[in-house]
Amino acid sequence: MPIQKIQDLLGKDAESLLAHKCETFSKDLLHNPSPDFIDKVFLDSNRNPQVLKSLTAIRNHGRLAGTGYMSILPVDQGIEHTAGASFSKNPMYFDPENIIKLALEAGSNAVATTFGVLAAVARKYAHKIPFIVKLNHNELLTYPTKYDQIMFGSVEDAWNLGATAVGATIYFGSEQSDGQIIEVSQAFERAHELGMATVLWCYTRNNAFKKDGVNYETAADITGQANHLGVTIQADIIKQKLPDVNGGFTKIDFGKTDPLMYSKLTSDNPIDMCRYQVANCFMGRAGLINSGGESNGASDLAETVKHAVINKRAGGSGLIVGRRAFQRPFNEGVELLHAVQDVYLAKEIDLA
Repeated sequence: MPIQKIQDLLGKDAESLLAHKCETFSKDLLHNPSPDFIDKVFLDSNRNPQVLKSLTAIRNHGRLAGTGYMSILPVDQGIEHTAGASFSKNPMYFDPENIIKLALEAGSNAVATTFGVLAAVARKYAHKIPFIVKLNHNELLTYPTKYDQIMFGSVEDAWNLGATAVGATIYFGSEQSDGQIIEVSQAFERAHELGMATVLWCYTRNNAFKKDGVNYETAADITGQANHLGVTIQADIIKQKLPDVNGGFTKIDFGKTDPLMYSKLTSDNPIDMCRYQVANCFMGRAGLINSGGESNGASDLAETVKHAVINKRAGGSGLIVGRRAFQRPFNEGVELLHAVQDVYLAKEIDLA
């Protein structure tokens, strides 16, 4: 995609995003995505050679191979949001093979999905695209809804499916978060022993985080701290929602803060808020991939390209886009994912 097309899609936000200079965390402090990212960041870590091999396999697959950036297709919404709600717009994805076909056709770095999906097609596809097996889910049938995650299989089972990595969700801030932290940290330790990389869906959930009509579950300060907890349990890649607000700790009046968090380390610019997330990922040592979010129809392409620009210029490592791709005709889903990848391939778009 030409840079002019990207600018057109950004519309009125083009100037504020493409010309922004970050004056919070200097880009010189970051561990930036690059072709030799694994050598520079992980070679001196405790990750064994098999984990390094797995991390490299993810970064060296698809259209973004060798750039240090990642475009991942996640399709676990059949459990997390019900299969009917997720696949009604495009029923072909009730068949899990089509999920893998979309990721392959789009040139994704990896596909992240459930035990059931990957078990159904593992022999045919595990050697063709890196699998990220999602270990746990919120099963969504319990009423009223609870913010818990249940293990749907073992790390060993993921390894037997030929997985390159395992993924898991922790709902930081929920009543069940203590157990989730213990359970997922133990699973990640075992995954590393077996040579698999680890990806953490690093979300925050608490009804008290919603105040005066604003949802601070996506605040820069709160999500940043969630990221810091995620890398502390040795997640190699952090998946997080883009921040769209700040000051959650101060508005809700809990946690520990410093005025510099809001006056020096962040600003109202979305790139600066995202950079705060990157900084909390040990200055980018764990790659930050931001999620695409729900599909809004015609605006999906422009919104997703905007998210990619924010993530890339902030120092992030890519996007993980699901519903906006698979809730539309197959070819249009491929085009949307290609548009995301084109942002990361565009040399004109650099670190802020």
